[in-house]
Amino acid sequence: MEIAEKTRTLEFVGLSISLVALLASLAIFCRFRSLRNTRTRIHKNLFVAMVVQVLIRLTVYIDIEILRRKTYGIQRGIGNTPVLCEASYALLEYAKTAMFMWMFIEGLFLHNMVTVTVFQENSYYRIYRFVGWGCPVVMTLIWAIITAFYYHPKSKFSRCWSGYNLSSYFWILEGPRFAVILLNFLFLLNIVRVLVMKLRQSHTSEIEQVLKAVRAAVVLLPLLGITNVLFMIEAPLHNVKEFALWSYSTYFLQSFQGLFIATLYCFLNGEVRLALDKTISVYLSLRGTDLQARRQSTFSGCQPQRIASVIEMEEEEMRSSGWIRLCCRGGNTPPPDRPAE
Repeated sequence: MEIAEKTRTLEFVGLSISLVALLASLAIFCRFRSLRNTRTRIHKNLFVAMVVQVLIRLTVYIDIEILRRKTYGIQRGIGNTPVLCEASYALLEYAKTAMFMWMFIEGLFLHNMVTVTVFQENSYYRIYRFVGWGCPVVMTLIWAIITAFYYHPKSKFSRCWSGYNLSSYFWILEGPRFAVILLNFLFLLNIVRVLVMKLRQSHTSEIEQVLKAVRAAVVLLPLLGITNVLFMIEAPLHNVKEFALWSYSTYFLQSFQGLFIATLYCFLNGEVRLALDKTISVYLSLRGTDLQARRQSTFSGCQPQRIASVIEMEEEEMRSSGWIRLCCRGGNTPPPDRPAE
């Protein structure tokens, strides 16, 4: 029980941080026009699928921990609302399947960029969208219908598809996901092979070749979804320590996966950093120019006004003194500034 509570806390923290990182990455990708290419569009679709999944998980966890237990009691909440509960889990599995499909598209796109000599990246984007969002609809719909019929006779005894991930029908979704992981692993091996061949042609040392190949593999691992294979390994329930290790490592990788992907492919991306640096430099230069213009307008604008006011006061005094002298000398006497004829 203690392991489950700590795992849930770890997962809640990881999902929250991943949500912030993914939303920030989406804002950056949508903000800058220089980043609007096919690769970043694929990234955005992957991030959207991950955001939907994270939001549903957080909603369910908040409902379990706060709404159902503390506020409304055991009879309220998503888990006790029949239609809403099944719909939320179906949407969760759809988002998860869409995430895997977009990971497959990421692997395929990277593989084609590295291996294909002439690759037109814009020509396949419509197919990518159909595969990424359309195929999960078909798979999730088939699974949801079969699962609904499977749980319908037991609806009075089983609440909200309880343990649906342990049934054999769940492989309708897990099978394609496992195939995606396998294909991405093959893509990764071929990408590393091509990179090693190119590094050999560049006459670098053997150690540098190995380091660069390993670095490329480590960077690609989170994006290609290979870390999700840990979830397909059966949990070691016979040993408490082994179960704790499996639970913490698996849920840590899953919950923080959004943060890892957003960091590697957005925050540390060279194009993104260049766009951010340009925006920051332009903002600072405009702000500095604005401040300098304000200072110049303050000094150059206030001094002429003061000088003009002083001149007007002196002219007024001269006029008044001239009229006083004129009145004292008489009407036929010219003013002092005009010589007498």
